[in-house]
Amino acid sequence: MGEALSRAGCFQGISSSILYLADLGVPARNLADLSLYNEFRSWKDDPTMDRSCPFLDKIYQEDIFPCLTFSKSELASAVLEAVENNTLSIEPVGLQPIRFVKASAVECGGPKKCALTGQSKSCKHRIKLGDSSNYYYISPFCRYRITSVCNFFTYIRYIQQGLVKQQDVDQMFWEVMQLRKEMSLAKLGYFKEEL
Repeated sequence: MGEALSRAGCFQGISSSILYLADLGVPARNLADLSLYNEFRSWKDDPTMDRSCPFLDKIYQEDIFPCLTFSKSELASAVLEAVENNTLSIEPVGLQPIRFVKASAVECGGPKKCALTGQSKSCKHRIKLGDSSNYYYISPFCRYRITSVCNFFTYIRYIQQGLVKQQDVDQMFWEVMQLRKEMSLAKLGYFKEEL
């Protein structure tokens, strides 16, 4: 009987959360972390790119830092800074013969060595950080991790700049959740093409 009562208490708490979410217009099938939802709503009222705000801090800790953690930590930190400053560019590696690659580019990985992991991998893309003239060759795994974080930052920048107008707060929140899901899948090594 005591177990039944504690279960009923659990379900009662869940149902009150569902009712609260329903009052906010969030369908019951879309249950989420209510504290994150509230942090998002607060952030949306006064959007900032300051990573210390509760909403962004949680996403940095749970998604962004793990997604952009690579064995070459100094370069990984520079990548995060470039993503935050919107100064990172990614481009496919051209078909230029390897003998024409500058020595500095070889130090930054190469078509067969990822600059972020140091592993021998086929690198079909390279990144450039800000105004630097160096290119860093990256594996598909690293590219997807970086682009998933870039997609998240692009969307929240659009919200901050007032460019997302056709969605209500709930739709924006679920788009943020979808972008977090992409970062989580990228951390696990799944590429978008495989999903």
